Amino acid sequence: MAVAGCTAIMCATALLALTQPWADDGPPPGSGDLPALARAHGVDLGVAVAVEPLLGDGDYQDVVEGHYTSVTAENTMKWEHVQPERGVFDWSGPDAVVGFAEDHGMNVRGHTLLWHNQQPEWLSQGEWTSAELRGVLREHMEALMGRYQGRIGAWDVINEPFEDGGPFLRENLWYQVLGEDYIAEALRMAHEVDPQARLYINEFNIEGGGAKADALYALAADLLDRGVPLHGIGFQSHFVHGQVPENLAETMTRFTDLGLEVTVTELDVRIAEPVSEEALQEQREEFRHVVAACLDVPDCQGVTVWGVSDAHSWIPEWFPGYGAATPFDEEYAPKPALWGMVDALSREPSERSAARARSSAGGGRSRVRR
Repeated sequence: MAVAGCTAIMCATALLALTQPWADDGPPPGSGDLPALARAHGVDLGVAVAVEPLLGDGDYQDVVEGHYTSVTAENTMKWEHVQPERGVFDWSGPDAVVGFAEDHGMNVRGHTLLWHNQQPEWLSQGEWTSAELRGVLREHMEALMGRYQGRIGAWDVINEPFEDGGPFLRENLWYQVLGEDYIAEALRMAHEVDPQARLYINEFNIEGGGAKADALYALAADLLDRGVPLHGIGFQSHFVHGQVPENLAETMTRFTDLGLEVTVTELDVRIAEPVSEEALQEQREEFRHVVAACLDVPDCQGVTVWGVSDAHSWIPEWFPGYGAATPFDEEYAPKPALWGMVDALSREPSERSAARARSSAGGGRSRVRR
């Protein structure tokens, strides 16, 4: 079957649609239906984007626009990029991401305001009093959040506050100078700058429960008890093939039972090389499982994939010997993982999902109120 007038990536997607097995009767939904399928459930299906290909690579743009409903700036909103010198802001990258999203009717997730990595030297090596550092933080939030107020709906305010392998707060710059209550201070400050934004703590290695998830739960409960404006928990979900937790929805529900919303913010599933066809088919089920888990939790706001294609994934650099972590290969050809997301989203929306979708279409997401 010929597909007329399509770009390389759209032709490849159409071809894959004709060759995928489907359990239901009738023709399979094309992956180009993904945005509509996600919106029918009232959730976002997002992707992390880099500025250069977003501006200059047509196939990259086609993947983003044709398959997702929201974007997250992978790097360009982090401190070292947006404020490389104190008081000197580079808005070219953030403006490009937000502008692309607005031009294509997509939502934007802000990432990130406080993190221990990717800090400019003037910040990370400065000698600060607590008052000075609070002033620096407020200047940064007022500039970045203020510029996009009303245009970015949710922010990862606190990124990875706990130690990599344990339940203790990471002794980062903010902790060392402001003390362990820096998280509450930052959330309050962010709320003052943009009272309408949804404010998140974003963390990894919490998806299956355990000591780190317990510590984050205790922190979140304490913040809520004190009236701190925390609205959600981001589950980064950088998974290893074969290790995606079965109890993801259960762990999410534990946090939503506190009155919080949750979001899968940085999904990828890395596979040990050489990558086999069997592993790719199993990865399809893993992507399906993650999206389905979100749909099973009423206050899960969506799933964001970390990287547009395998050519743009952070995995090979940081985890040598692993790759194939995203739903598109290095040539932008769709992989079985893409169809795993279609599998999950093709189910009939629940009554709650349909109500949430109607609320979103009416001018705003259904949000948890406390």
